[in-house]
Amino acid sequence: MDTQQVSAPPRAPSAGVVHINIRLTDGYTVISNRLSQHRGLSLLAIGLGTHIQSLPEGWRVGIKALAAIFPESEARIAAALRELEQHGFLRRTRERVGGGKLATRTESYNHPEAATRGRMRERVAVPAPEPEPEPEPVRVPEPEPEPEPEQEPEPVRVPEPEPVRVSVPDPDPVPAPVPVPGPRLVPTPAAPRKPRLPLPAPQQPTEALYAAAADLLAGLPRTAPLFLLSEEDARGLVPGVAAWLERGARPDAVRAAITDDPPVPLRHPAKLLRHRLAALLPPPLPAAVPVVPLQNCDDCDRAFRSSVPGCCRECRDARAYADEPCLIGA
Repeated sequence: MDTQQVSAPPRAPSAGVVHINIRLTDGYTVISNRLSQHRGLSLLAIGLGTHIQSLPEGWRVGIKALAAIFPESEARIAAALRELEQHGFLRRTRERVGGGKLATRTESYNHPEAATRGRMRERVAVPAPEPEPEPEPVRVPEPEPEPEPEQEPEPVRVPEPEPVRVSVPDPDPVPAPVPVPGPRLVPTPAAPRKPRLPLPAPQQPTEALYAAAADLLAGLPRTAPLFLLSEEDARGLVPGVAAWLERGARPDAVRAAITDDPPVPLRHPAKLLRHRLAALLPPPLPAAVPVVPLQNCDDCDRAFRSSVPGCCRECRDARAYADEPCLIGA
């Protein structure tokens, strides 16, 4: 008797992704694995390409339009669009529209290789034969027109003289009102610029303070490669960094405050550091409370706080009422 074969249901994997799929009837887009599993594209480019392929025809996909929807910056979105263009998933061309204006035409491809082969076939296609010129029609000479009968000249009309008009001035002329100029709504073309803050400097400069500031500026490229300064720029920024260190700021805090989140592209790193050193200067440290030293009483040898040596308060009071030395604590 044969043994009955029992097929068990497949077991779910113990690790990795498990797909819980529901059949969709609306609100979905078919995306090719050539895009979703591409190994040469970044995750941002894959997500942006998926979003573009899910949009309807005629939807705007410019850099500013995408930056207004997603939290990524315009620079990151532009870099992702360039990735999609390099791998053939996107093609942007400039076309002239009505009124002499230029518009950007964006083409999204789900199969770049097939689209490239189709464009190559269109380029190498045999051109269609030019149409043969049509024969020119035979021109038949038209009959000459008959001369028209001459018309009699019309009599010339002599214009009658117009009466001369004499203007008589009014006895009491009323002066016309002078228009009052309204308020100027357009701003002045050149508004005054805000004066630049001066570079701070330490109140008590020392060689050790300036040396620590110079070492901090020289080591900026290790953590922030964009801030590679020349020797002259670093020498000019040393007093500003020394002022931060004098006010109790730690070197790592100073480095993070003046180099964090630089603009893209960074054209003048020395000017940016000068502005941040002046605009973000921390407040000075509070003044330290003076400490009164301890003194030993000359009479009772007890400790008391005073800036000058002598007797404590009890011994001074005892001396004021007695002629002999104080014996308290003896």
